[in-house]
Amino acid sequence: MKTERLLLRPWREDDAEALYKYASDPEVGPRAGWPPHKNVEESREIIRTLFNSDHMWAIELKETGEPIGCIGYFVYGESNIHIGENDAEAGYWVARPYWNRGICSEALRLLIDYCFNEKHFQTLWSDYFPDNPASGRVIEKCGFRDTGEINYCSQLQLGSDKPVRIMRLDNPSTSTTNSINSINSTNSHDKKTLD
Repeated sequence: MKTERLLLRPWREDDAEALYKYASDPEVGPRAGWPPHKNVEESREIIRTLFNSDHMWAIELKETGEPIGCIGYFVYGESNIHIGENDAEAGYWVARPYWNRGICSEALRLLIDYCFNEKHFQTLWSDYFPDNPASGRVIEKCGFRDTGEINYCSQLQLGSDKPVRIMRLDNPSTSTTNSINSINSTNSHDKKTLD
């Protein structure tokens, strides 16, 4: 998947130094629910394990050939929030030097297109910490709408005690009858409705 300036590609082990350079920033990981990386070897291990998936990509800036972030989706059973069996949860982060350049929105639009037109998911979900409103603006800019619900994501490495706002985007070409209430049909103890 690519645009004029971005390439979404699988992670490679030789990306470990670039990943560490950006993922060690204490302003990046906590906004996405994970602690800053401690060393290059930890980054390499994350590439081998967490990023070694057919639905997780490096966001490469074509101009430099360097990965500057990560984007992907989680399917039913992997997601941090309650989603339907034909749904996915989108997630992303980008390095601080590239904030406010439209990179996350550009990458998320590629992911949305792939998830709806290639994978045929019914609904895409996403979430963000309310104290990271920039992430919420990216999600909204890409067409997601606020569900009015919050969730506590017990699977997060960092921030599991903080609420996240839940956003959704329905596939315009499929019926969402089965997923409209999917978030309401599971584990209500983890979610609350915002007034």
